[in-house]
Amino acid sequence: MKNIIEELFYGNLNPEERIIPTDPEYRSLNRKISDLMEEVKQRFLESDFAALEEILDLNGQSNSMVTSEAFVQGFRMGALVMVEVFCGEGKVVGK
Repeated sequence: MKNIIEELFYGNLNPEERIIPTDPEYRSLNRKISDLMEEVKQRFLESDFAALEEILDLNGQSNSMVTSEAFVQGFRMGALVMVEVFCGEGKVVGK
């Protein structure tokens, strides 16, 4: 990998593409969601299922916005920690 500044410049940093939850329930949960979606698809009218899919898409967009903002805020907080580390008064915590 090139240095992180070059990766950032060339647009090669896409952390959301590399996220794979490690929670053991993740795959099971997604399997349940898929199974329920298939069941609902069979029972609903086509127009009802299309409305459900639209709701889920909008919910996904909303969640993506929250996740993006959380990432930005976390990055800013991390940067502020680094500023404090490098520019702080050099005091030892707890003394």
